[in-house]
Amino acid sequence: MTESTASPGVDMDTLVSLAKRRGFVFPSSEIYGGFASTWDYGPLGVELKRNVKDAWWKSMVRDRRDIVGLDAAILMAPKVWETSGHLTNFHDPLVDCRECKSRFRADHLEGETCPNCGARGSMTEARQFNLMFKTFVGPVEEDAATAYLRPETAQGIFVNFENVLTTTRRRLPFGIAQQGKSFRNEITPGNFIFRTREFEQMEMEFFVQPETSDEWYRRWIDIREQWYIDLGIHPEHLRRDEHPAEKLSHYSAGTTDIQYRFPWGWDELEGIANRTDFDLTVHSEASGRKLSYFDSETNEHVVPHVVEPAAGVDRSVLAFLVDAYHVEPDEKGDERVILKLHPRLAPVKVAVLPLSRKEPVANLAGEVWDLLRPHWATQYDDTQSIGRRYRRQDEVGTPLCVTVDFESLEDNAATIRDRDTQEQIRVAIPELPAAIREKLGF
Repeated sequence: MTESTASPGVDMDTLVSLAKRRGFVFPSSEIYGGFASTWDYGPLGVELKRNVKDAWWKSMVRDRRDIVGLDAAILMAPKVWETSGHLTNFHDPLVDCRECKSRFRADHLEGETCPNCGARGSMTEARQFNLMFKTFVGPVEEDAATAYLRPETAQGIFVNFENVLTTTRRRLPFGIAQQGKSFRNEITPGNFIFRTREFEQMEMEFFVQPETSDEWYRRWIDIREQWYIDLGIHPEHLRRDEHPAEKLSHYSAGTTDIQYRFPWGWDELEGIANRTDFDLTVHSEASGRKLSYFDSETNEHVVPHVVEPAAGVDRSVLAFLVDAYHVEPDEKGDERVILKLHPRLAPVKVAVLPLSRKEPVANLAGEVWDLLRPHWATQYDDTQSIGRRYRRQDEVGTPLCVTVDFESLEDNAATIRDRDTQEQIRVAIPELPAAIREKLGF
């Protein structure tokens, strides 16, 4: 691990307040008092989340020749989770405080003091708690109808290995990528959208020749760390945490977490694991299906080893928000809050701001909006002063604002304002798409 002296410039209370006020994230079921550690993504939040997922999919699938996609079901045969080891190994140590009755993960406590009530020596003995959500399939709630909400998306990939190999005719090395919801009955969820019981994952299983697994494991650590940096995360806010042998999962020959320096400290953003041939081997033995790869060069069947980069969508969204938060002076020297989100992640790429709500300025602004809307996510804002509208767009991370004013009626041009530099240029309205595309980079 490498230490860093840099730290994000926002506390969680401030960020959570901004997220709700501007429509990024709302407390779920809020009109009924909320529901613990569940969150709804608002109009801007759903765009940011979709952009994060699209950026991951582009880098992992669209831009590569060796990875294909999959969308497996959330509900799977219970035998999958028995075989994978989740029914026996997917546990956290649970303790209760005898004084205040609060529950905690034993491995998250420091010392013998209850973090809720301060009582010393009040904790019960640790007992193992399975994190999988149980449900029932069909009209009768009985053991034979038991099913589970998936705690990870990876197993859907492993049980489809043969299907994907047959239909795509891929050669090693190749990967299968998937995004989707997973569910874990966390004992102590918290830190806003960082740890929740319902969350979304971006996972990829990369199948390789056994002797190359460590090489690919190291390579994928570099690739995945660079992805965050390319999308705006400050390198000093990232570090690597390689798990010691005694902390490795039962399937892992090596695991490294990419950690981010959140406002509460360093915490996991993404994990890259060398899963060896564990998953394909156990599913092959349990199902009776031969989950192997035929190497035409050696004329042998090989059970590939697997390298897995697994990222959380919600954690990534949070890290991008934290890292983008800045407070800087505006044109008049007053403080302004800016989300310096990478243009590809910004929920709104371009805001159209008419200087007047009256005709004919408003009509021309509407035409400009129609011109830009097919190309990028846009927003039209005609309420309050132009200064206040700039501040709003800065605060939600909009890279560019296009202002239509009275002069536009004479010269058929509009002003493009840059979020970060506050610089303004005048561009002919027919040339706006080309000018904006050059500034955004896409």
